[in-house]
Amino acid sequence: MESMRFPAPAEGFVLTHFITVADVTRARDWYTTVLGGEVVLDSDPCIVKVANGWITMATGGGPTPDKPDVTLRPPADPRTVTAFLNLRVADVHACYEQWTAKGAHFLTPPLDRGAEIRCYMRDPDGHLIEVGQATGVLDRDTA
Repeated sequence: MESMRFPAPAEGFVLTHFITVADVTRARDWYTTVLGGEVVLDSDPCIVKVANGWITMATGGGPTPDKPDVTLRPPADPRTVTAFLNLRVADVHACYEQWTAKGAHFLTPPLDRGAEIRCYMRDPDGHLIEVGQATGVLDRDTA
């Protein structure tokens, strides 16, 4: 395994995103097929390198000694979200077309909001993912 592929820095830190999934194989296949991720670790947990970041995924479970009052589970209600992935892309319309063709399900097509063009999709477990292209946000007068 190449050290640049695995999120284990020699110094400092890297940011990864952990998601709880119902089916690791289904989630892994979605992140590799739709977003073009590369499997770094197949399971226990599964880690997929996506662009310049990593998504760590595992099935849910009850408390452990290091998180004694915490239970992990996939989203129960897709209408209530406390966190989501945010993907910044060069061409949101191209990503929308490409990822839709690969099986992604978007809530709406990309919408121009002045400072950015964005849309949202969900992974197979219902995790919300924002896909956005900076436009006017780069010009502080329109942000």
